[in-house]
Amino acid sequence: MKLIIQIPCLNEEESLPKTLAALPKKIEGIAVIETLIINDGSTDRTAEVAQQCGVDHIISFTKRKGLARAFGAGLDACLKRHADIIVNTDADGQYKGEDIPRLIKPILNGQADIVVGNRDIGNIRQFSWLKKRLQRIGSRVVRHLSGSTIMDATTGFRAYNKEAALKLNIISDYTYTLESIIQAENKELAIANITVSTNPVKRKSRLFKSLPEYLKRSAVTMIRIYSMFNPFRMFTTIGLGVAGIGILIGCRFVFYYLMGSGAGKIQSLILSAALLIIGFQILVVGLLADLISANRRLIEDTLLRVKKMELKISEDG
Repeated sequence: MKLIIQIPCLNEEESLPKTLAALPKKIEGIAVIETLIINDGSTDRTAEVAQQCGVDHIISFTKRKGLARAFGAGLDACLKRHADIIVNTDADGQYKGEDIPRLIKPILNGQADIVVGNRDIGNIRQFSWLKKRLQRIGSRVVRHLSGSTIMDATTGFRAYNKEAALKLNIISDYTYTLESIIQAENKELAIANITVSTNPVKRKSRLFKSLPEYLKRSAVTMIRIYSMFNPFRMFTTIGLGVAGIGILIGCRFVFYYLMGSGAGKIQSLILSAALLIIGFQILVVGLLADLISANRRLIEDTLLRVKKMELKISEDG
């Protein structure tokens, strides 16, 4: 059984040595442990430091592509290097290497395809009250959209078995954390949770420049991924809602018309007709989106077969 610990990096020359030193060297049930760094266009000495620290594999982008792309490239590289389990952690040392054996245990026991290391958000002192509230609300929304039981949707401390890594196809350019959970549940991958403690991190997040930007981009990601996997439900709900408002407004016009004062309410009739037309158009869009979604599933099934064939050829070679 081979474990590869992947670490996406952006200008992490200072924190990377300490993070690497804290990683476990031996784990029961694991024959080989390797490390892989995804250098996301760093402008400092991240790649050189990683090499000096004895990292087994280094992938470097000449230009920054973002955390989601770095994560996806890491999964692909780990699979090509015959990883049975992949652990993703942060380079800033937020997550403790000593928790990795607990993180992968449900996978080793055959109980999960993905294991999420949930931070104890309420006891993280460096998080403000507002950030804690937003983290809880965001995780609740993800649980509702995906049907999962995950308590910390934005944690980057996760473990994946080979099947999960093969099935996940990250399309976001921003962050993989929210998208991968929604994808995993829709692809019927088993997700387990463990609670982990964290180390304090002094530097600010490099994922976003401001909280409003993070909230906006995260909301767009959740809506985009949910609509990709559940287009008919989403557009039907919206379409029926719009049409329902149109029917209510139409009933209002009919009421006043029967009471003899409909002449002054003609605008209600126009608005009702417009909303009914819009609602019907949204329902049609939902049907088309559902057909596109079915085609996407067929393409993903084909892609999964191609990936498995590539791995088999690589292993045989």
